[in-house]
Amino acid sequence: MPERAQSVDVIHAQLNLFARRVRALVNRLHPDLSFVAYTLLAHVHATGGCRAIDLAGYYLLDKSTVSRQVTDLERRGLLDRVVGPGRPTAQILRVTPAGQKKIEAAGRQQRTVLEERFADWSAADLSAFAGYLERFNDEG
Repeated sequence: MPERAQSVDVIHAQLNLFARRVRALVNRLHPDLSFVAYTLLAHVHATGGCRAIDLAGYYLLDKSTVSRQVTDLERRGLLDRVVGPGRPTAQILRVTPAGQKKIEAAGRQQRTVLEERFADWSAADLSAFAGYLERFNDEG
C-alpha cells in the first residue's frame, strides 16, 4: 500500500479513537447529560444563541431528536428560549446562568485533562499539533 494511503488509514483509525475518547470524557464529566445534549448546549453557548432548527441543520440531526434534547435541557434549567429580534415567531435558544456554570466547569475539567495528556509534549510539538488541527478543521 502506498505511503499516503497508509497515512490516511492511520489518520482514520486515530480520529475514530479520538472521537471515542471525547465521548467517554463527556460521559465522565457529565454523566447526567447525553453526549448529544452536552454538544447542543456547548454549541448554543459558543454561538451566543441560535434556533433549534439551526442545531438540527448544523449537526445533521432529525428535528425531533433536537427537540427532545432541547426540551430536556430546558427542563434541567440549562437552556431557555427568547423571542428572536424582529421575528416574534422565532424562538432563540440561549444558555441560562446554570447552563453557563456547567459549561465553564466542563471547560476547566477538559483543560485539566488536556494539560495532563500533553504534560510531556514539547512546546514545539503542541504548537505543530494545534496548527494541524486548525488546518484540518478549517478545510472541512
